[in-house]
Amino acid sequence: MTGSLEPTTASGACDRCLRRAFLVAHLAPRIAGLLERPAPRVTGLLALPDEAFVAAAAGERSDEAWTFLEGLDLESERGGLERASMFAVCRHADGYPALLHELADPPAVLFGRGRMRALRALSDEPAVAMVGTRRASPYGTEVAYALGRGLGAAGVPVVSGLALGIDGTAHRGCLDGGGTPVGVLACGPDVVYPRRHRRLYERVQAEGIVVSELPPGTPPFRWSFPARNRIMAALARMTVVVEAAEPSGSLITADFARDLGRAVAAVPGRVTSSFARGTNGLLKDGAVPVTRTEDVLDELFGVGVRSAPPLDEETVEPLDPHDSAVLEAAERFGSVDAIARELRLSAADARAALGRLEAEGYLVRRDLGGWERAAS
Repeated sequence: MTGSLEPTTASGACDRCLRRAFLVAHLAPRIAGLLERPAPRVTGLLALPDEAFVAAAAGERSDEAWTFLEGLDLESERGGLERASMFAVCRHADGYPALLHELADPPAVLFGRGRMRALRALSDEPAVAMVGTRRASPYGTEVAYALGRGLGAAGVPVVSGLALGIDGTAHRGCLDGGGTPVGVLACGPDVVYPRRHRRLYERVQAEGIVVSELPPGTPPFRWSFPARNRIMAALARMTVVVEAAEPSGSLITADFARDLGRAVAAVPGRVTSSFARGTNGLLKDGAVPVTRTEDVLDELFGVGVRSAPPLDEETVEPLDPHDSAVLEAAERFGSVDAIARELRLSAADARAALGRLEAEGYLVRRDLGGWERAAS
């Protein structure tokens, strides 16, 4: 398959790279089946040239993949991107983040939505990837929020996956600190995953940027999460793991960062906590210990060169009165029914509000039931 190597439209993506990106999305279900078999996992699949990639992923159905490419209307796809206020920048374009070229399998195209200045900021300022478990403890949530907010206030872009738990909390902290969040998705840039993070997704794209190597409309697959993690590690000069079990996707991100020669840091955790085994293991293996924002800034810029300015409480997005009332009630009552009765809500409305507050990092479930306020 051939095509121009120079961007042919304002989208910043050449024909050849766009074809490759849509080919990956077309074969995504086949890749899922290939990588989830009991046989050894395929390595370097995304680094293969088109012919070898199709042969490896499609097998006996290779003809179907080539037929798909032949019928692909790139001008129509570009038009769809423009109508949806999304961009596509390929690895031959000036706007493509230079750090991604250090990967053995850099994405052919980055699709995105949001402020292009956020993508340019990754070349101007060293970014930090913050990752961790989806089932964060109150301690992990509070630390992730504080670090995200401090880094945001210090002008350091925060890269994360917009997932539940540590990822989403770090992004919320970055936003509240007036910083630049960079969300890297394992699905198309227009697909909100998880759905409970719609409000956070909208804030990230409004103040920062959301990117993916998969075209719009592509759902997430199990393989696309570790694939996404390599992009997060490559975009950042440093990866901070806040809380992680063993094994976990967060440790995969740390492995990618180490392979790229980037700094890896971890937040010390309780030795009795399963969510701290991964982070404590990283520290044992030589990761930089992080207990506050200044530890990260010192590692990036040198000791004392840059510090986080005092935080303005007005930058914190206030909760709407309904969710604020549920937040207060959740600390006093141990069940959905009790909260609903207290606030004269239906059980469904109370449960939905609790889900939002938990997804956005305000509440954490206690092991024995009930909720606990997490971050300030």
